[in-house]
Amino acid sequence: MKPFRSEIRNSPTQPTIKIFLSDESIDNKIKSHLEHFEGIDFIEIRESIGRNRANENITIFLKDDADINKMKASIDSSLWWYFEEDMVDE
Repeated sequence: MKPFRSEIRNSPTQPTIKIFLSDESIDNKIKSHLEHFEGIDFIEIRESIGRNRANENITIFLKDDADINKMKASIDSSLWWYFEEDMVDE
């Protein structure tokens, strides 16, 4: 099982990136890890609604001038690095 998956959501008010973690107990650690990104306006941990989803997700709201595709690629890369380092430390 992958440690996370991410999706771009096109909201009418503000495009977002949602991160679904396989281990929801680290939501706050991942939220803190992501707060250093330049193009992020704010991050929330939200309850997920829908079938075949995690109970929670990390919702990332981007600044108006951020490129959502570049931000998603950058966040995904950073999270893969985070989880690889975490697995090495165990």
